[in-house]
Amino acid sequence: MPNRNHNISIPDHEIEYTAIRAPGPGGQNVNKVATAIQLRFNIRASSLPVRIKERLLNHADRRISKDGVLVIKANEYRSQEKNRAAALQRLHQIVERATAIQKKRIATKPSRNAKHKRMDNKNRRGRTKALRGRVTD
Repeated sequence: MPNRNHNISIPDHEIEYTAIRAPGPGGQNVNKVATAIQLRFNIRASSLPVRIKERLLNHADRRISKDGVLVIKANEYRSQEKNRAAALQRLHQIVERATAIQKKRIATKPSRNAKHKRMDNKNRRGRTKALRGRVTD
């Protein structure tokens, strides 16, 4: 099932799934069955466009290793299939965020009222501090 996003698809052979044991409580069954999924996606070796690869690699995310491999762990559900779908959904969201172009911030100036309030507060604070000085008779 390829992941489609703005005419961008990720072929299944680029995504590696590994079933691992889920952490936490659960008794005997959690120790026997590997229901958690670890999804590995090599960003550098993928067929994604170069600009999206760069955005993904420059994104400060602890799930991306130095080698450019994105590791997603899913263990919310008790079934492997649901965890696989959840991991794939997270990958889809990460790639979708990388495709979105950030708007440039337009710098604005403070209003006249804001400047006036700032100066009033500054003067009031200065007068308070001036009263802390030495008392001369």
